[in-house]
Amino acid sequence: MTALYLDNAATTPMRREVLEAMAPLLTTTYGNPSSHHTVGERAAASLDDARRRVARVLAVRAGDIVFTSGGTEANNLAVKGIALAAMQASGARHVVTTPIEHESVLASVDHLQRLHGFEVTMLTVDRHGRVDPGEMARAVRADTAVVSIGLANNEIGTVQDAPALVEASGRVPLHLDAVQAAGWLPLASLGADALSLAGHKFGGPKGIGVAMVRGRIPVEPVLHGGGQQRGRRSGTENVAGAVGLAAALELAEAERADAAERVSRIRDAFIERVLASVPTARLTGHPVSRLPGTASFTFAGTSGEAVLLELERRGVVSSSGSACAAGSDDPSHVLTALGLAPDLARTAVRFTLPHTWDGPLDTVADAVADAVRAV
Repeated sequence: MTALYLDNAATTPMRREVLEAMAPLLTTTYGNPSSHHTVGERAAASLDDARRRVARVLAVRAGDIVFTSGGTEANNLAVKGIALAAMQASGARHVVTTPIEHESVLASVDHLQRLHGFEVTMLTVDRHGRVDPGEMARAVRADTAVVSIGLANNEIGTVQDAPALVEASGRVPLHLDAVQAAGWLPLASLGADALSLAGHKFGGPKGIGVAMVRGRIPVEPVLHGGGQQRGRRSGTENVAGAVGLAAALELAEAERADAAERVSRIRDAFIERVLASVPTARLTGHPVSRLPGTASFTFAGTSGEAVLLELERRGVVSSSGSACAAGSDDPSHVLTALGLAPDLARTAVRFTLPHTWDGPLDTVADAVADAVRAV
């Protein structure tokens, strides 16, 4: 039996159009874009075109786009790169973030604190995972090097008020982790100084991401070597991956408004049915300001992992939270930051829909109820 895959926040299947766009770069236009001969120049032209296409979707300059190995590297480059450059320029050693960020952001902040003496301000979030822009404005100081906030949370789907955060950051560079947002939320003209994307979250290939860092923001490279990508990220570029990411991003953006509206309605009906049929179910994340495809619950008195096993027996594949923390028995740092007790946080199950979903989820909601009863 083919399982129904509802773990699209972890990864999405590559679109056929993307694979077709990548194929020539893997077979005939295979040159190193740094090589000064015809084969390399053809690859370089494809890379430049992909950079322009991504920049067009984000409404930024092509020179602001840095291709990375994925969302984790993009977050590392934005957080560490901006902070270390500011430290060298002015001695700034202060970072502002939240406790519900992706592990790649939190680990980058920890690196700055341990090895470079940075002071860290962790903003509080409310019970839905929202940041108070007023608190953020008060946290920003003269020596703040960077502020890093997730535009949309990967576990609970809560979406932040980006314009308010941009205003609250003032003159300090603001990085928005938008890895989960592409294809669901508008990304153009957000006003952030840096933005992170990962191709495999919106129908593109794994192993390719984007760190958008505006050209006026100094960045200390995280990877050192041949000085590719204007010295911001050394290493031979993944041209096929960049072309695939560009194609996937354009397709996701073209379909975004329709997908967001359609899937939001289906998600809301699913949430209502689960809450009505499972007495112990509790929705996590913001009830309104959430990603269209995300519905996450806790089921008191159960084990989230046990519920997942029961769901898979019934043909439904979902997750207990971030795929990056899979296999850990620790409660979700996101849910505990919302104020949930560790035991309750361990009962979490997350369902994330694809952009293409167009039917009801009644049978899935019934499977959830059966799975919870079984454990």
